[in-house]
Amino acid sequence: MEWLEDNKIPLGKWIEGFVEFLTENAAWFFDGISDVLGFLINGLIDVLQFAPPLLLVLLIAAVAYWLQRSIWLAVGVALSLLLIINLGYWEETIETLSLVIYATLFCMVIGVPVGIAAAHRPWLYTAIRPVLDLMQTIPTFAYLIPTLILFGLGVVPGLISTVIFAIPAPIRLTYLGVSSVPTNLVEAGESFGATKSQLLWKVELPHAMPTIMAGLTQCIMLSLSMVVIAALVGADGLGKPVVRALNTVDVARGFEAGLAIVIVAIVLDRLCKQRGAAAQER
Repeated sequence: MEWLEDNKIPLGKWIEGFVEFLTENAAWFFDGISDVLGFLINGLIDVLQFAPPLLLVLLIAAVAYWLQRSIWLAVGVALSLLLIINLGYWEETIETLSLVIYATLFCMVIGVPVGIAAAHRPWLYTAIRPVLDLMQTIPTFAYLIPTLILFGLGVVPGLISTVIFAIPAPIRLTYLGVSSVPTNLVEAGESFGATKSQLLWKVELPHAMPTIMAGLTQCIMLSLSMVVIAALVGADGLGKPVVRALNTVDVARGFEAGLAIVIVAIVLDRLCKQRGAAAQER
């Protein structure tokens, strides 16, 4: 065994050298991405924090009623958000919500087209499946370090790490939904002269939509699970009080901040569920 250890493959050194090469030769590129993403996230935070909290709570409750047609859900959403205000974590909740919104947006914009392409090209899914497995199983801190070096301290490395961690979910579920469309439905569309794009938009995507929406909700939950990790690289939000509570063994603060994260997760999950599924659960 000693000869095997003595002839170690320097994988870590190769990755370190690659990251150093990027920082030396493409710093302008990563700085540009960091500036753009930071501007977008901070802009959304400023807009949401500019609105009075009670008005924003009423607006979110109204959106919940409009989406699900449930007065009880709207009341529950309003009371849950009022509890967050009462606990004193409203600003942190807005910061976390902004991070989750952008992470989910990027994951869906990238993940859904990739999942559709993989469903239509089996060789593509075979090629990307090991990469998806790696993105979901590799420890978060392993790619948190290079993103911190490339994008600097702040919310941007947290966002990039969150996208890397969460994007396999929409890719896999979109692939599953599109590839599981019954053959007879596709053949019926083809018999009526539908083009490939018409089959996609009028047959495959409507049939796969429940699975794609499941990918959306799963993406939101995975993004929220990264909130505390993102706080370790300077991202603001509900993860920061959790980290501080952990460092000071502050049980009260840790429980309250954790409860706020749970409330945000439940509210977003209920808002993004399809109306039929939500009614079935009730």
